Amino acid sequence: MSTLVITIISLCAIGVVSAVILYFVAQKFKVEEDPRIDIVEGLLPGANCGGCGYPGCRGLAEAAVKSETMEGILCPVGGAETMNKVAAALGREVKAQAPKIAVVRCNGTCENRPRTSQYDGARSCAIEHSLYVGDTACGFGCLGCGDCVAACPFDAIHMDSTTLLPVVDDDKCVACGACVKACPRNIIELRNKGPKDRRVFVSCVNKDKGGVARKACKAACIGCGKCAKECPFDAITVENNLAYIDYSKCRLCRKCVGVCPTGAIHEVNFPPRKTETEAEKNQQTTIKPTNSCATSGQTATDPVGKAPVSASPQVESIEAQKTPETDSKN
Repeated sequence: MSTLVITIISLCAIGVVSAVILYFVAQKFKVEEDPRIDIVEGLLPGANCGGCGYPGCRGLAEAAVKSETMEGILCPVGGAETMNKVAAALGREVKAQAPKIAVVRCNGTCENRPRTSQYDGARSCAIEHSLYVGDTACGFGCLGCGDCVAACPFDAIHMDSTTLLPVVDDDKCVACGACVKACPRNIIELRNKGPKDRRVFVSCVNKDKGGVARKACKAACIGCGKCAKECPFDAITVENNLAYIDYSKCRLCRKCVGVCPTGAIHEVNFPPRKTETEAEKNQQTTIKPTNSCATSGQTATDPVGKAPVSASPQVESIEAQKTPETDSKN
């Protein structure tokens, strides 16, 4: 046999032996995967946004299959409907969780927060934040470069051309948290939508003292604590010169909104409040004349017991009739 044939046969033998060894090793150490993971993954929307806290939809599916109660497992994109399907596929029950939405906690509009400098660098909040305080005197507020807009995979947030602040679209936001991670100043927060999509929150993250914060922005929270004193549910705390409303305790009474001296507390999707004139009109009551007032000679506008007392015409006529009779007897 030639050297070439021997070499080919040797290589083939080595390949076959190696394949047999690898097969038995793979069978020995293979990891059994639950087939339900593929079923659950097929029920998920497949956005792989990471808003659930797991590395993609596959990670959430694995966590759902391994979990016994599914507590704390939620797909923000699919919502309650998707999670009900997942629970039905696994033969479990899932507790209803309140839907959330991204909230921008900054009201530093051009009117409230004057510009003190001009930034000519790359249009990136992360870069501008790393370089200096920003083009305003507030080192906590929105930089307005739109990193949150670029990070949102659902086109649910855009920059307002008038206020230069990000605006969240309630209908598109799925609370995936991508904008929260993209904001270098942590002004975006995921909060409960609330009943009828109503919510109350402090639209400020400035932790400077009151005078400094107010000088930088007219709508800044000054940490006065009036809202905390007014709240009957202990839902507001003031730490580091900044008020925060705990949405798990808030009952949306809106008493804090009226006492805030700077208007830093925002109310969303509430019906318009009545004006003072309308409220006063509703509180005013008109006093209608009663039979007792008419017989006693009191007017309707005079307070009871203070009206001038005057004899009624009937009494005068009776006295006039009695006078001649007494004269004739005399």
